[in-house]
Amino acid sequence: MPGISPEVIVHSLNANPTCKPVIQKKRSFAPERQEAIEKEVDKLLEAGFIREVHYPTWLANVVMVKKTNGAWRMCVDYTDLNKACPKDCFPLPRIDQLVDATSGHQMLSFMDAYSGYNQIRMNPVDEEATAFQTDRGLYCYQVMPFGLKNAGATYQRLMNKVFKDLIGHTMEVYVDDMLVKSLEKSQHISDLEQCFCLLRFYNMRLNPSKCAFGVASGKFLGFMVTNRGIEANPEKIKALRDMVPPRNIKDVQRLNGRIAALSRFLARCGDRYLPFFKILRGARSSGFQWTDECQEAFEQLRTYLASPPLLSKPVPGERLYLYLAISTQAISSVLVREENAIQRPIYYVSKILSEIEGRYPSADKTALALVYSARKLRPYFQAHTIGVYTNLPLKNILQKPEASGRLIKWSVELGEFDIHYLPRPDIKSQTLADFVVECTISMSNDQTSASPSPPGWTLYVDGASGTSGAGAGVLLISPQQITLEYGLRFKFPATNNVAEYEALIAGLRLAINCEVQNLIIYTDSQLIASQVEGEFDIHNPQLALYCDLSNQIFLGLPLLFLI
Repeated sequence: MPGISPEVIVHSLNANPTCKPVIQKKRSFAPERQEAIEKEVDKLLEAGFIREVHYPTWLANVVMVKKTNGAWRMCVDYTDLNKACPKDCFPLPRIDQLVDATSGHQMLSFMDAYSGYNQIRMNPVDEEATAFQTDRGLYCYQVMPFGLKNAGATYQRLMNKVFKDLIGHTMEVYVDDMLVKSLEKSQHISDLEQCFCLLRFYNMRLNPSKCAFGVASGKFLGFMVTNRGIEANPEKIKALRDMVPPRNIKDVQRLNGRIAALSRFLARCGDRYLPFFKILRGARSSGFQWTDECQEAFEQLRTYLASPPLLSKPVPGERLYLYLAISTQAISSVLVREENAIQRPIYYVSKILSEIEGRYPSADKTALALVYSARKLRPYFQAHTIGVYTNLPLKNILQKPEASGRLIKWSVELGEFDIHYLPRPDIKSQTLADFVVECTISMSNDQTSASPSPPGWTLYVDGASGTSGAGAGVLLISPQQITLEYGLRFKFPATNNVAEYEALIAGLRLAINCEVQNLIIYTDSQLIASQVEGEFDIHNPQLALYCDLSNQIFLGLPLLFLI
């Protein structure tokens, strides 16, 4: 097979010359595998892919892997050689971006190269480093074999060079997976012709058995892409739905891996399937324990996958929206777009919190949910204006001068994006309604999720200090919407934090005088709220006295909710 001209590209190892070459001890194989090795060697010699070699400095063993059809595939164990080769930092495309760019087209063609890696020549000076041993002799590759550390980067570099004028327009390429896409069916033949001309020019051959031309939908990089949107791979869904309940740790690991592969389609994945992750966390101390909670989560997973959501793709330049949700042990979000006044999901994100993150105040957890979503969905955040739906004053929390170090760091990280904070509206999609409702989980240790059952009073307090002095404002609202407003001016020097505490204490005393029962307190000082609730340590002796006094007053209020 002619393959790609060496003038276009060759694969170089760039092995570190200071690394000592390794000659692996020869392995023995059963007769069935030995016969398969000999046939494969004959085939590679006839194709000109390998040649015999003498006195190699690097020498590896072959490894036989069984294919799904029962045949044997011969690979080479290049573990030692790969350790001596530096990583090629040539970037591979993001799979989610390629999938987004592919959906919504009327006609698609999927193509796969025939022995794609073997169509690229090895750099002649590196050929003998790929040597491997069999019972018949020692051989090395003249073409790029599978298993080399940077083979994928070399192949992607080739594809970017070959299809540079078509990628992003009528083609998408990920290593050896090629796709031609057309918005109109009538244009597809012309788009294919452009692709075939380049394939012929560069001497690249396709594998007809792995190609599909002129179809409306198909599997691409593990997803089903159609003109309607992006769907989960039916094979991955079937693999999960057909699973029997795990019987050991390895089964749980397999289950978690399959869930991770579908996580883009799973709303609040971290909360739904937390029991499975708990098994792995506690495996060392308590071993495998499949509880009723695990079985219930397993059945819910099967039910959910019976009708997984159809994901949409964003239109360049349009505004996208992000819903956030938190619980005691996980954070979740969903990125959506609006189309004809209907909100359609683009991407679900979820993260199980570490032990330290689980102790964050609710405001910090919400900020973490936003930051984690921005990291996970960075290409979307960079290319679009993002509207964040939240009922918390998230912008003020992130930009307060007295914010904690992590909040300041997160604020700087988010500063590069065009983010707008919006009050949460009525949900315009049942899928999103399920996400928001189901994410409002009971959080015994999280104040923001709790709410008093009977109608209660609401107290707003705020304190401030400036060059002209310090003061505070108190607003108390009854269940009948009767308001009591008080303004305080302090005749003593006070910092902002002292003014906030004075406002809180004045508001609490007013509430006790009014014989308030159910009280919700709103304060814009996360520091004061966290100190009073015992979540933050207090190093300032003056603030410690204020905190003790506030807690003494709390004892006079039967039901208190601090927000």
